[in-house]
Amino acid sequence: MSSLSSPAAIPTPVVLPATKAALWLIGTALIALMVYYFIGVDQGAYSVFGKDMHIHEFVHDSRHFLGFPCH
Repeated sequence: MSSLSSPAAIPTPVVLPATKAALWLIGTALIALMVYYFIGVDQGAYSVFGKDMHIHEFVHDSRHFLGFPCH
């Protein structure tokens, strides 16, 4: 009795050049800082975008859920 089995596939790691990895790191950090600003820092009245953009009201509940005071 012979069993036919395929050889096990050997996983290969993903290799990124240092410049591409640095760009991904910088991009991710910028997006994280933007999210942190809008959820944790933006207070509406002192908003960078002026009084017409009420981003504070859109993220109000998430601010309290994450433990940021806003009143």
